[in-house]
Amino acid sequence: MFKRRRPTIQMKTPEQVELMRAAGLLVGRTLELLRGAVEPGITTLDLDTLAEQHIRDNGGIPSFKGYHGFTGTICASINEEIVHGIPRAGKTLRDGDVISIDCGAIVEGWHGDAAITVPVGEITDELRRLLEVTETSLWHGLAAGRAGARLTDMSHAIEAYIRSQGRYGIVEGYGGHGIGTEMHMDPLIPNHGEAGHGPVLEPGMCFAVEPMVNLGTKETRELDDGWTVVTTDGRYSAHFEHTFAVTADGPRVLTALDEGRGWFQKLGATAQNGTDSSS
Repeated sequence: MFKRRRPTIQMKTPEQVELMRAAGLLVGRTLELLRGAVEPGITTLDLDTLAEQHIRDNGGIPSFKGYHGFTGTICASINEEIVHGIPRAGKTLRDGDVISIDCGAIVEGWHGDAAITVPVGEITDELRRLLEVTETSLWHGLAAGRAGARLTDMSHAIEAYIRSQGRYGIVEGYGGHGIGTEMHMDPLIPNHGEAGHGPVLEPGMCFAVEPMVNLGTKETRELDDGWTVVTTDGRYSAHFEHTFAVTADGPRVLTALDEGRGWFQKLGATAQNGTDSSS
């Protein structure tokens, strides 16, 4: 009988976490630039071009471009597309759409990875609520990422919040991950499950947490392009993500401009103390 292999989690020194913070800030600022550019009539390729230029102009390298053959700097997933949408000149945003923008950047060999879902023009109250629930669930997961906690404490916190808000489909088979000198590293972090399982979190570990939530079924399928994942019922989806470091003082969100202090205060949790690096 074989024992299940325990994931090997890359540990970072404080100096390496600072390099990841530089990558994370670049990702966070790129996403804010793209958020401001989203409007009816713009194409996903327009957004991709803007992202690549901003990352390269600020000393970074896009994490996604060329990754297993992926052609974009961002993943741009519209409406029923959950993740991994390929930016294209023919994909034009329309009023009432929602778009998930996933972005990664490398600075001095270290990765940052984050995602936002943005309304295009005026969206329905149902969609606006979907975005609110998904983003808030991310922060509940991040708040659970404290030294001494177990890995699935984050998974459980995400699921418990979503379940408390109504009938939503929590995507399975895709989730968060370790991150550092590579974009995707051990361990996988599901967005559902019981608390109290998996490795104990220690200072120096870094993870990307990313809930994906659907208005309808949790079921998914991959399109023939080999990348884009969509809902099987055609209903819309939302996706939010941040990269964070476990510290002795609490989670430090490396891709948030304020390191998560605003959201943690709202939730009554404690973020990692330190200087605001958003300016």
